[in-house]
Amino acid sequence: MKKLLVGCLLLGSIMAAKAQQTPFVLGVTEKITSRELGESRTLNIYLPEGYSKDTATYPVIYLLDGSANEDFIHVSGLVQYLTMIRFMPPAIVVGIANVDRKRDFTFPTTVERDKKAYPTTGGSAKFIAFLEKDLQPYIAQHYRVRQNRTLVGQSLGGLLAAEVLLHYPSLFEQYAIISPSFWWNNESLLEDAPALLYSTLKKPVSVYLSVGEEGDIMKNDATRFAAILKAANPQLISTRYVPMPEENHLTILHRSLYGGLDTLFHKMVPPVKQ
Repeated sequence: MKKLLVGCLLLGSIMAAKAQQTPFVLGVTEKITSRELGESRTLNIYLPEGYSKDTATYPVIYLLDGSANEDFIHVSGLVQYLTMIRFMPPAIVVGIANVDRKRDFTFPTTVERDKKAYPTTGGSAKFIAFLEKDLQPYIAQHYRVRQNRTLVGQSLGGLLAAEVLLHYPSLFEQYAIISPSFWWNNESLLEDAPALLYSTLKKPVSVYLSVGEEGDIMKNDATRFAAILKAANPQLISTRYVPMPEENHLTILHRSLYGGLDTLFHKMVPPVKQ
């Protein structure tokens, strides 16, 4: 009887402890119907601390590869940390969950082996239209945002971010382009980059570019792109290029973005009141 009583007390204390548990909430998940893509897309959204209690407006970071099982969780944590230590201002993170990243992040290619290996590729124009005509208006309508938009992309996402920068630079004020896959379509985007920058860049943008120890093609292409950016009108484009030889294709995003967000946002942090 004594053992039964002790067991009941233990069970009761365990149940009481469980009753006190609450979910740890990092953000919200929403669905948006895209007319441009003809499909529903999932958004994972991180809101800065205090968002629901104030009337302030916030910069927005649009994160490619923003699924919960991709980069959304650790990038949101990084933004929260950098905000806490005042390396950047509070910001909203919009993680765009993938449906078919090879389709969405690539423009059409003339390389036959890539057509066969990745038969759905070539849809970046529609995805960029989704960013401009569906996503940005949706976020502006439903959240308190300011005209400071950052696009973050790595690998094929970096290729897409570079394509947006070169063809439609005014869609974002800031770009974090990490390990871009410029090898796509025999480096045609790199070939076109100088002329595109000359013709499309009309207002100031800031670019953070980095690459790791990811093979000679990736490294050489990133270095070449950095030179192209730095040769463009310095009044319209601010560029920081950071090679990271200690990182590889799998490890570079988090550590690179730590420095990238600081680079892009540090001037926006208000001074501490004495």
